[in-house]
Amino acid sequence: MRDVAIIGVSQTKFGELWDSSFRDLIAEAGLKAVIDAEVEGDDIEAMYVGNMSSGLFVDQEHIAALISDHMGLNPIPTTRVEAACASGGLALRQGIMAVASGFHDVVISAGVEKMTDVVDATPAIATASDQEWEAQQGATFPSLYAMIAKRHMYEYGTTREQLAQFSVVNHKNAKNNPNAQFPFEISVDKVINSTMVADPLTLLDCSPVSDGAAAVVMVPAEDAKKYTDTPIYVRASAQASGTIALHNRKDLTTIDSTKVASRKAYEMAGVTTKDIDLAEVHDCFSINGLLAVEDLGFAEKGKGGIAIEEGQTEIDGDFPINPSGGLKARGHPLGATGIAQAAEVVWQLRGDAGKRQVDGAEIGMTHNVGGTGGTAAVHIFGRDLE
Repeated sequence: MRDVAIIGVSQTKFGELWDSSFRDLIAEAGLKAVIDAEVEGDDIEAMYVGNMSSGLFVDQEHIAALISDHMGLNPIPTTRVEAACASGGLALRQGIMAVASGFHDVVISAGVEKMTDVVDATPAIATASDQEWEAQQGATFPSLYAMIAKRHMYEYGTTREQLAQFSVVNHKNAKNNPNAQFPFEISVDKVINSTMVADPLTLLDCSPVSDGAAAVVMVPAEDAKKYTDTPIYVRASAQASGTIALHNRKDLTTIDSTKVASRKAYEMAGVTTKDIDLAEVHDCFSINGLLAVEDLGFAEKGKGGIAIEEGQTEIDGDFPINPSGGLKARGHPLGATGIAQAAEVVWQLRGDAGKRQVDGAEIGMTHNVGGTGGTAAVHIFGRDLE
């Protein structure tokens, strides 16, 4: 297996992008990544695109062919990858494996979602849950994560203020991200007193409905310096599956797929949590951000809320989380999220993140979750291979 390097990244603006179509967004992201990588379209050998539900959001299936055609990349093989909200993370993993195996030399992994073209995105998003046992019984993702939050508060004494603080930190970071959907600060009181969605989660605990796309270009590590002086190397790529329905979990407060994937990634990269300089985690709701802090191993189970309250997750904290603003404030176009996380880590490791830069960042992590944990993808990147 060959080592893999990222030589180009991009992300569109995330938000309610009424003037951009589905195909416009993915073409913009792909073109910007190719320009950043300083490669030609003829160099691209394959493309993997993460997308959860274009059929429900924009009435368009067969998007792999559409994207290749619209980007002028025919006849290269293009593959759509779907794993709910982890679609982007798995598209990234497929691209990494294609290069690592030697099957392809120059690959684009991308992600896209156009979510605002429907009146109510909730039913489409709910298809990522267990239909028979959850969605058809009226459960939505806010209500499912609210149950997790309630249980965590009951078992560990996690406070409402600690949950809210996770959103506050995300918005604080997003104000310095020009691609963020919500680049402004909020307060704990504002989070708690915003519109109730599913007790205890309010509107400002929840990631938004978003449009957007992101892309990365990868090559064998041995060739990376031919394209750029600042390649970022893939140190680990891991994936794990978990139960799709909450009622099958041994512990509502733990996402086992995150734990398994992250431990595999740490072992593959030869690192521990103490070596990770920053992490982009999957905070579709504030409680999932808190669970990530624990399940990835940055804090003991039950003490994630304390770590957040003490400022350990801030950009200048012990383990910076979501310098981009995370899903909550950067935005969460489902299929694009895992790729956008990787783009942020690459900018951080290059030292190109501007006012949200984590000082001295050399190793970064991404954590992308599908549903309530049915899928988890964890990647570790470094400025060096070892």
